[in-house]
Amino acid sequence: MNAPRAIAHPVPGHPFADDRRRPLLMRVLLSPAIAVGLGLRDWDLLLRQARRANLAGRLAHEMESGGWLDALPAPVQPHLRSALLLSRRQMQMLGREVDLLAATLSELPGPVILLKGAAYALGGHAPAPGRMFSDIDILIPPAQLPRCETTLLVHGWAFDDELDAYDQRYYREWMHELPPLHHLRRGTSLDVHHTLLPPTARTPLDSERLFDAPRPLPGRPGVFVLPPEDMLLHSAAHLFHEGELHNGLRDLFDLDALLREFGALDGFWPRLVARAREIGLSRPLWLALRYTRALLNTPYPDSLPAELGPPPGPLARRLLDACYRRLLRPAHESCRLPGHELAELALYVRSHWLRMPFGLLALHLGRKAWGRLTAAPVTPDTTGAPDAKPPAQG
Repeated sequence: MNAPRAIAHPVPGHPFADDRRRPLLMRVLLSPAIAVGLGLRDWDLLLRQARRANLAGRLAHEMESGGWLDALPAPVQPHLRSALLLSRRQMQMLGREVDLLAATLSELPGPVILLKGAAYALGGHAPAPGRMFSDIDILIPPAQLPRCETTLLVHGWAFDDELDAYDQRYYREWMHELPPLHHLRRGTSLDVHHTLLPPTARTPLDSERLFDAPRPLPGRPGVFVLPPEDMLLHSAAHLFHEGELHNGLRDLFDLDALLREFGALDGFWPRLVARAREIGLSRPLWLALRYTRALLNTPYPDSLPAELGPPPGPLARRLLDACYRRLLRPAHESCRLPGHELAELALYVRSHWLRMPFGLLALHLGRKAWGRLTAAPVTPDTTGAPDAKPPAQG
């Protein structure tokens, strides 16, 4: 049986310290033993929050690994056992899909590096148990992108039909990845990255350094994962450059798990700071440290944030705190705080501001706004057939 994890205590003096409306899901994940005393009404709310946060598998894993699953109310247990079965089935399918993908790309001269959930799962890292997957993310050297794309298309992968010419240009000229791919027969989704942030991003990223020392994945020739420092930095950059935080709380728990796992490695903290400076991800790491400590009481040396250089100014900190306090929560009505919509809009605008220079940003947002205004309305189908899919929004 796992030792129960102590519930997080907000950091004294931090603006989140007086937040007494912590969602039930966060309280349970931080101190799983309290779930045994919950009634059916609380469990109904807890399961709804967990599903909306994409953390149902994580909740089920905590209950099973802690030895509490059999002690829970009988109506609750099937929901958690179903989540466990689904997460394990996804893990099996992930392993098979990565093997097929490695065989498809075996003739590429450079490494095929797994990112995010696939790397956590097949690398055996702390965020993996109970984690759900929606796609596979890989990183390849930019020079190999044309050959990689051609190979994938020949072997049954295809781009989304709803992407127009502008969307194709947007991905290929301004983004850090190809347009999303799906396999025509297996239905798997794939994101092919050639760097971690858009080339036009305001954060100057030394992309070539990402291929310094990828680590081979045991038992899977040609498949690699990032070293611990880069894996954590990518997780931070992914969360704190995104403008849509549907999985924000899940990603924050991922960061917490990685910090706890890698923090036990000898010399990890100095290497992490040095690496963040080398490749240009000091600010996302600073934000990751701030919000994992504030919301999840994540342990790390107290001096670490100061070693990353000047923090955001006081006004910027207050605005960021106001936004992330509202959005790093389950996407469920019971968890909403006043000002949620405004915070959502602010982080959406911030993500685009970080992604593009002003001229390109104005062109892009204007183009998308015009597309929405001129899009033909979807006519309701009265024949009984399923509704038509709405046009892609990019």
